Amino acid sequence: MNERIEIKAALDVSETGEITGVAWPFGSADRVGDVIEKGAITAPETLPMLFSHDQAQVIGVWDSIAESDEGLTVKGRLLIDDVERAREVRAMIRAKAVSGLSIGFVTQKSTPNRKGRTINALTLHEVSVVAVPCHPGAQITSLKSDGTNPERNSTMENEEEIENGQNTPANDPQIDTKAFDEIKARLDKIEAKANRPQGVHVTGPVNGQTDEQKAFGSFLRRGVERITPEEVKALTVANDASAGYLAPEQFGNELIKLLNEYSPIRSYARVIQISAPQITYPRRVSGTAATWVTEIEDRTESGMAFEQVTLTPHELATFTDVSHQLLEDNAYNLEGELMADFAETFGKTEGLAFVKGTGTGQPTGIMAATNGILEVKTGAAAAFPASNPADVLIGMYHKIATTYAQSGVWLMNRNTLAVLRQWKDGNGRYLVIDPISEGAPTTLLGRPVVEMPDMDDIGANKFPILFGDMSGYRIVDRVGLSTLRDPFSIATKGQVRFHARKRVGADLTHPDRFVKLKVAA
Repeated sequence: MNERIEIKAALDVSETGEITGVAWPFGSADRVGDVIEKGAITAPETLPMLFSHDQAQVIGVWDSIAESDEGLTVKGRLLIDDVERAREVRAMIRAKAVSGLSIGFVTQKSTPNRKGRTINALTLHEVSVVAVPCHPGAQITSLKSDGTNPERNSTMENEEEIENGQNTPANDPQIDTKAFDEIKARLDKIEAKANRPQGVHVTGPVNGQTDEQKAFGSFLRRGVERITPEEVKALTVANDASAGYLAPEQFGNELIKLLNEYSPIRSYARVIQISAPQITYPRRVSGTAATWVTEIEDRTESGMAFEQVTLTPHELATFTDVSHQLLEDNAYNLEGELMADFAETFGKTEGLAFVKGTGTGQPTGIMAATNGILEVKTGAAAAFPASNPADVLIGMYHKIATTYAQSGVWLMNRNTLAVLRQWKDGNGRYLVIDPISEGAPTTLLGRPVVEMPDMDDIGANKFPILFGDMSGYRIVDRVGLSTLRDPFSIATKGQVRFHARKRVGADLTHPDRFVKLKVAA
């Protein structure tokens, strides 16, 4: 059985938000006759400060909780610098519009007395600032437990007594019928709210979520200062000091899947994770050469020559503004909404860079690399030749080594693919072949066709098609997706700003594995 009780208490607040009060005066009973003995209360060193037992309104923290002759005294601080609601509560206290404290606890041991119970041991869970704690209908506002039957904690104590024909308003002259009905109605509302997954005291998996996912959801909705130390530990701190918090692994994996949809080059290029500001690869320019000699003829010396390719990650960033109301009310799939937004923004931006990036402040695009990719011209000034246009592509296919051609893919945009789809061989068969089975790629000359939306259209001096082994293009991820929650910049608009960033670089490492088509005579 679970109940929480409100008790009228002394309350005072300073200009800086320091708040003191008596959360429960010893030696007096509440409206239902419960008395808490001195020495019965067990409390942690710090507790959350709520407003009116609303678990979505954390307004501060209680730093000092102690028993005195006067009662259970508490001292804490309103988060007036960070939380707008805390500043409002401070104003209400100073105006005497809010005048009391209320405690939420779980009873561990109790004995019956003439009117109610004498509680001998309890565990304190939270202390709330409340408006009118002495109102008859406001004495029981949340849930508390007597600890006698934990398996039945979803049933209210007053409801059990009524079902058994005991302590009903008709049988117990101590209970005011109107007040009883008001209290029961409020208990029903508080029980429903306590079952919501975004509650401050919710523990364990929610809808199958891991601790890391739950921590990430709490971080998005309430910020790091609103989540428990255990949840903070479940988040992974990025290597960079200002990187914020990384998305959980499952979130990151789903983001990569969506990134591949917007930037399919990631699915074919070689992608690696690095932990340094840049990485350098040796690339062989020439190798040894063996020559035929007679038995005693002088041998010819040969050697290898190398050059270096350096890949430097660049930063990609954006931000999204979300209203406080959406954060409070959207208990489900907020992570999914952010993931979709970030995936679209990051995917489109890095996809363009992987194709046409200049290498200055961004990755070097595969079509912008200037270090020796073979070119084949169409033979027509602004299009393919009118007769046998497919011969141009056959020539491209055979321009690179067999090993690379057998692993190669065709890169082109949708408009170019539409032109190629109309080409037929001498027997009327289309050269572009659609997949026979689900999941298989569209093929051209037996090799997959990859639609890259950022490739050129067919036009004079354009490069609409690339063919080659994509392992010759390398992508390096330095820092995965990280988010930073900014509750201050647009707080006056009732919004929170989420910054997202990642660091990624890319460059062509093996130009001999590619050939590109230029539309020119």
